[in-house]
Amino acid sequence: MQTHDTSFLRTLCSLRWLATAGQAATILVATWLLRLELPQQPLWAGVAVLALFNLYVQLRVHDADPAPVTAFGHILVDVTVLTWMIGWSGGIANPFGSLFLILIALAALALPLRWTLAVAAACVGGYALSAIFGMPLQGGRFDVMALHLWGTAASFLISSAVVLVFSTRLALALRERERELALLRERFARNEGIVALATHAASVAHELNTPLATMTLLTDDIAEQSESSEVRDDVETLRELLVQCRERVLALAKPAAGNVPGREPVTLPQVLEQWRLVRPTIALKRNDDAPLQLPLDPGIGHLLMVLLNNAADAGEKAGRPQVDLSLRIEGDHLVGEVRDYGHGFDARQAVLPGTLFNSGKTDGLGVGLALSHATIERLEGELWMRPANGAGTRVGFRLPLFPRETAA
Repeated sequence: MQTHDTSFLRTLCSLRWLATAGQAATILVATWLLRLELPQQPLWAGVAVLALFNLYVQLRVHDADPAPVTAFGHILVDVTVLTWMIGWSGGIANPFGSLFLILIALAALALPLRWTLAVAAACVGGYALSAIFGMPLQGGRFDVMALHLWGTAASFLISSAVVLVFSTRLALALRERERELALLRERFARNEGIVALATHAASVAHELNTPLATMTLLTDDIAEQSESSEVRDDVETLRELLVQCRERVLALAKPAAGNVPGREPVTLPQVLEQWRLVRPTIALKRNDDAPLQLPLDPGIGHLLMVLLNNAADAGEKAGRPQVDLSLRIEGDHLVGEVRDYGHGFDARQAVLPGTLFNSGKTDGLGVGLALSHATIERLEGELWMRPANGAGTRVGFRLPLFPRETAA
């Protein structure tokens, strides 16, 4: 995989096509309109060589090595052809000799210093050769000074347009690269925090195992000694919660201890059963055609739990404890959406927190959505938030059913 992109080579390719067309047009104008006696074969040969080279580059640019030495080689071809063209069309008297400066400017904007110096040396050498061995212009309707002045003006306009366009494109590319780097730094910091949190959680899991087991035994004793059916029902619910907590703790500790090679998939009914046990007062409505038997990555189960809990909290705060869940398969993707009946959100601040320990709730830990974002990125999916019709918020996700293998 390439470590750098080939945008500079593609930009050179585009500019080279413009240069080829400009050179051909200049030859025609100078020959037919200005009546200059130009050597046709050498000039058209230079245009043909540049066009053929650029055609080859365009066909191979996606496979080209984006290293600075490759870009230098391409610019060296441009310098050679420009030296040839200037030398056969007036030499030092040709005002288009200033186009060498464009090549130096392009190199300075995109290449390391030593390669920029190499391009500058090549351009100076090419200009010197065209000045020393260049053939003077002959004939024409205008005197040499008038041609030089008009040519200087045309060269200035061409140079200004090329530098402006290229500088603008480069500035946009640099801003996009800075945005991507800032996003990568944010993800790296979040993932580092998740790894540290996972390490600490595995340690705490071992410490919690014994107290949870003791609490489970105590609930059994309380249920046996109690004569009230309501108390026994409450104790049974408490026992189920303790069993679920202990299973979660054991599941958390096993991968850290290396006892299992991977995580077992879960199904939607398992996730919803665990969620209903934790949030029994929330009315849940789901679509009838949900893929109940589809094996899900445990991370997707965690994602659903986080979204359902957030929706339940929003609904309870607004006095409408209801959550709608939609889960369906669209082509090769699993699409899910959770709708709450809370107060909604401000469209100008519609952001799903993706950083660790950054929660929108006063009593939240700021871990759930950060882990959800990490799951979405790991599975190459997307996460969004939209306003619901009426009141509430819809938070959805799209995940590929068969994530691509990560390249080694």
